Amino acid sequence: MSSVLYDAQGPRAKRRNVVFTVVFLAALAVLLWWVFSTLKDKGQLEWALWKPFFTGSEAWTTYIWPGLENTLKAAALAMVIALPLGAALGIARLSDHVWVRVPAAVVVEFFRAIPVLVLMIFGLALFAEYTNVSSDDRPLYAVVTGLVLYNASVLAEIVRAGILSLPKGQAEAAMAIGLRKNQLMRLVLLPQAVTAMLPAIVSQLVVILKDTALGGAVLTFPELLASANTMSGYYGANVIASFTVVAVIYIALNFALTSFASWLERRLRRGKKSTGAVLKVDDAQVAGAAGTGAGGGV
Repeated sequence: MSSVLYDAQGPRAKRRNVVFTVVFLAALAVLLWWVFSTLKDKGQLEWALWKPFFTGSEAWTTYIWPGLENTLKAAALAMVIALPLGAALGIARLSDHVWVRVPAAVVVEFFRAIPVLVLMIFGLALFAEYTNVSSDDRPLYAVVTGLVLYNASVLAEIVRAGILSLPKGQAEAAMAIGLRKNQLMRLVLLPQAVTAMLPAIVSQLVVILKDTALGGAVLTFPELLASANTMSGYYGANVIASFTVVAVIYIALNFALTSFASWLERRLRRGKKSTGAVLKVDDAQVAGAAGTGAGGGV
């Protein structure tokens, strides 16, 4: 059976895909076995190196949980600020007024071109030189500032592209019934564009969560990855174990975020489906006859 995107596979194509799948799985199994054997030969799978994560709470209460709290705090603050700021900049770039559109474009292109780590370093210097923020809070402020400035610019482009992807007929129809530009954007374009933008927005939120680790690597921000690095030095030569646990936590967080976004996207799509009653042929004939009779009476 053919599809719009591709033709149905024939017998040879099916056999070829089965062969490719078997070869890939075999190569993956060999790679996993090589990794396992190497770690075992290096002594990285000894129980003494993994024991602190399963038998006691010191590793979790002293290192992992405080680092996770700082990671979630920085990511949450950056998301809460960057999302509305990015939406405002994206809408401003579509403004009919030059004095709104041009400055918004300059801000977006400027901060989107600078690496987020550089923005964090500048933020740390800024808070140290021109504010009264304590030295303990400066890394958090700098990390959030860098994440907000960079990701708000990227989110602005996502919002702008999502709105521009809608058919022009949507805006023309709204303008034809007398809606103003702000009503058009708020009531017609944005509700439809949100569903299309959601996957890209979620991907950027995942980037925000992972980029908090840059603050720990450079700004001494005690986030999850930096806490794992300190923990590995405290417990000894269990670097692989420490970073494996941290990697699993990051995977769980990102999976939870993407799962929530998928659920929200499905809910939004269901909510946009029509709930009107389906008009049958008989009902249409009756309605037509009634309309004709009413017209004849007039």
